[in-house]
Amino acid sequence: MSQFRATKPGLLVCVAICIFIFLYLRSPDLEEAEEAPTSPEAVECGFSPDELCSALKPCGKEAAPQIAKFCKNPQTTGIFAYLRTPGNCSRISQGLHFITRPLSAQEGNFSLAYIITIHKELAMFVQLLRAIYVPQNVYCIHVDEKASKKYKTVVQSLVDCFENIFISKRQKVVHAGLTRLQADINCMKDLVHSKFQWNYVINLCGQDFPIKTNKEIIHHIRSKWNDKNITPGVIQPLNIKSEASQNHPEPSPEGNVYISPNKKFKHKPPHNLTIYFGSAYYILTRKFVEFILTDIRAKDMLQWSKHILNPEQHYWVTLNQLKDAPGATPDVGWEGNIRAMKRRAEEGSVHDGCRGHYIQDTCVYGLGDLPWIIKSPSLFANKFEPSSDPLVVTCLERRHRLQTLRQAEVPVEPHWSFQQETRFNMKRTH
Repeated sequence: MSQFRATKPGLLVCVAICIFIFLYLRSPDLEEAEEAPTSPEAVECGFSPDELCSALKPCGKEAAPQIAKFCKNPQTTGIFAYLRTPGNCSRISQGLHFITRPLSAQEGNFSLAYIITIHKELAMFVQLLRAIYVPQNVYCIHVDEKASKKYKTVVQSLVDCFENIFISKRQKVVHAGLTRLQADINCMKDLVHSKFQWNYVINLCGQDFPIKTNKEIIHHIRSKWNDKNITPGVIQPLNIKSEASQNHPEPSPEGNVYISPNKKFKHKPPHNLTIYFGSAYYILTRKFVEFILTDIRAKDMLQWSKHILNPEQHYWVTLNQLKDAPGATPDVGWEGNIRAMKRRAEEGSVHDGCRGHYIQDTCVYGLGDLPWIIKSPSLFANKFEPSSDPLVVTCLERRHRLQTLRQAEVPVEPHWSFQQETRFNMKRTH
């Protein structure tokens, strides 16, 4: 990072102190070393995730890139160790720290359904799944047909260990085409016909991660959106022009990124629908999902959507404007706080810059982005790529699990916790 220069002696001193701390922590007495247990969570760089993540607090976001150099693969080794030996579901569930019972009566009586679309970053998928997993929820996984055979096999072996997780009909998702929308609808059909009862459905992709706990997500829904849908979006302003683009980013609730990838529509919308433009990501009531699957307007709009780009950015928000749709929330704009994202166009106004790197004007988070993510009121954050900066998800995951267990109203099982007993335990420096 350009800001990390020798002209900033205070920062250099901080990094030096952190390095000294690491070396001190990793130089136990001979007696301690002989007694130290081996763990799949041990990392190749010699530092536990707790030690690395905890050091971010005293050293700050400017030193984060330097700290990250100490460990390039902090947690995936342990995940893959369990996934390589399918069949022993108890070992997988406990070894991967899945929460195995409701953490409160409130959560036990309010079930969520999740739709997760994935095709890469297997370890990231496991981290996402175990972060949002509780046994009273239900999970539909769409594995892109273009994913490798090995990837599909491993995901299937993991899913087979959980009654409330299943894989939907596979199809090859083509960017900007109908297949992204169709994948969600396929999962919705499976969820409605499953034996599990649920109140709301939330869709995610494999590069999302929760900022809020399951209890906090439920509180967010029930406090303001009880029996209502959350589909952020607006009518496309008539005075804004745009060229059709296959690479248009997720629309923005702030700034000026209100432009649809469709300059004009090939065909007139069915039933004289007023077409809105918004997020592809939503929180929908079960009754609205049933409406989507049966109403003639929804079916006709799905057929019409074959001829436009990124139809998922129009479909949900448009149908949620219908006054007779269950849970409709017409004209609420960009309200909802579903996903936190950093966009290049909003740098300096909405956020202070991307500490990772931009891809198609969307920030792929780096370690220095963690303070901004944690402060966000949104439920989830996007975009993460552990293959380029694995500590980002690891540190966020460990913080998220600590929050989850602090809020638990039942005795905490030992295997639910990630924490190791180190002198720089995250729990003590929170």
